[in-house]
Amino acid sequence: MIINKNERKSIRSVFGKTLVELGKQDSNIVVLDADLSCSTQTAMFAKEFPDRFFNCGIAEQDMIATAAGLASVGKVPFAASFAMFATGRTYDQIRNSVSYPEFNVKIIGTHGGVTVGEDGASHQALEDISLMRGIPNMSVIVPADCRECEQVIEFAAKNYGPMYIRIPRTNVCDIFDEKYEFDFCKAQLLEEGTDVTVISNGETLAEVIEASENLKKQGYSVQIIHVPVVKPLDGATIIENVKKTRFVIVVENHSIIGGLGSRICELLSEYYPLPVHRIGVNNEFGQSGKWDELLDYYGLSSNKLEKTIKKYVDKYRLVK
Repeated sequence: MIINKNERKSIRSVFGKTLVELGKQDSNIVVLDADLSCSTQTAMFAKEFPDRFFNCGIAEQDMIATAAGLASVGKVPFAASFAMFATGRTYDQIRNSVSYPEFNVKIIGTHGGVTVGEDGASHQALEDISLMRGIPNMSVIVPADCRECEQVIEFAAKNYGPMYIRIPRTNVCDIFDEKYEFDFCKAQLLEEGTDVTVISNGETLAEVIEASENLKKQGYSVQIIHVPVVKPLDGATIIENVKKTRFVIVVENHSIIGGLGSRICELLSEYYPLPVHRIGVNNEFGQSGKWDELLDYYGLSSNKLEKTIKKYVDKYRLVK
């Protein structure tokens, strides 16, 4: 793992560049946007392939319905918008026009979570993963850095089926080196430990890693599992590894209701019951602020995570 939080890269830019490279390889790839192509970075594809790019305007429902129509005739559509609008405004179209007929539409939600920042609660998608994972036939993927995002987009282009891919507005630091390979079927054990298993994905993974490194210096042993694919979930890897610690903390830039934490609770309550603590946004809307200040406010910064993980490990040790 490589963590240098002073060197950050635009994950949205990687998304845009990857689309262009894939477009050169496959003429069936088309891209749709809802008048946000400069923000989502699909403008790169529009410049390279103007005949295969469709700006649907501020009409996200039309964008998804159009993507479904294009998929029905063999195209591979990538439909992009802010996560709030790509999933919230379009739920009916995604459910009935994409997932029900199982069309090959890739929905990209950028600007996910509280790190949208100053745009505030109306633009901060905290329910998108919950909405998408509840729909049959829909896969849900949350990459953590630029290298993984590139591989996820490539996977989506080359594999059939409805997919929701969530990426943040913020620039992200590198986590994985050139040897990393995204595996749709596997969660990733990044660090072995004995005190607690911390499960995360997306941009909060870097915060978890930094917190765990600081805790290691204090004598704590933190096991880290990265779950880029929320649905379908690799339950086997998770269960196999939580047996070592018998205590789990889930960290996500999403509401604690319906997201990764809920999915882990569902898995473990049914197959391997043990204590789980969820760290995310606690059943409330976000607010306007700088992205890093919001991460800290909602307990998702490495500094806050270090204190919270330590507190729960100490508490669990007393009753273990």
